[in-house]
Amino acid sequence: MAEFIKVTEQPSTYRHLEKMSIQDLLLNINNEDKMVPAAVEKAIPQIEKLVAAIADKMLAGGRLFYIGAGTSGRLGIVDASECPPSFGVPYGLVIGLIAGGDKAITQAVEFAEDSTEQGWADLQRHFVSDKDVVVGLAASGTTPYVISALKECRKQGIITGSISCNPHSPVSREADFPVEVVVGPEFVTGSTRMKSGTAQKLVLNMISTSVMIQLGRVEDNKMVNMQLSNVKLVDRGVKMVMDKLKITEYEVAKDLLLKHGSVKKAVEAAG
Repeated sequence: MAEFIKVTEQPSTYRHLEKMSIQDLLLNINNEDKMVPAAVEKAIPQIEKLVAAIADKMLAGGRLFYIGAGTSGRLGIVDASECPPSFGVPYGLVIGLIAGGDKAITQAVEFAEDSTEQGWADLQRHFVSDKDVVVGLAASGTTPYVISALKECRKQGIITGSISCNPHSPVSREADFPVEVVVGPEFVTGSTRMKSGTAQKLVLNMISTSVMIQLGRVEDNKMVNMQLSNVKLVDRGVKMVMDKLKITEYEVAKDLLLKHGSVKKAVEAAG
């Protein structure tokens, strides 16, 4: 087995950041950020396997869980919370869990990530089963809260995935479908909210979007099942209805959309 080295904890390649001008800080951070998409690209074969496994389970009625701590946990919650408004799926189909509970979304909860029991307990509160998929998020790949949860999932026959930013990490060993996006040392040493966080966000975007397309929640390139939860989205939906049904009157299309509640249902009703 290859030696495990925490690349995410290696010293920054930059020194004396406090002496840099604002412009130099921004340019150097941007130069580091440019490395992230290339690292994600290398992981696409791993991401593809995870997406296929998630789609298979969800097409059979299962759910997707993200579980993480700190920045990783918050990113999972963001991705989960955006699925219902974007794709019209029910709340509770994609679930984000974070060490420390809801308080940890906005505040650091001391030592929450170090628990080896709470992760599984949090999953059990949602009645996780072998119909579901659980994806552990841990930039370091060493978070006890996440690792112990995945370990218990595997004992229970639940398919697991992981997203980390260190190669050959402990969390990857507990995942059926590990994804490792190695972006290198952070601009500020150990600050994994930076490149590692960006990498995890990109991968989460890829996973949820690809899965929702596999579930039929997108037609052509349009979010035809999106919730009409604000003026912007209503306007976007009206224009989709106008385009699909070749309606020239905005108010006619709007009435049809609001009556049926989604672009897809409006088009089906008119068709």
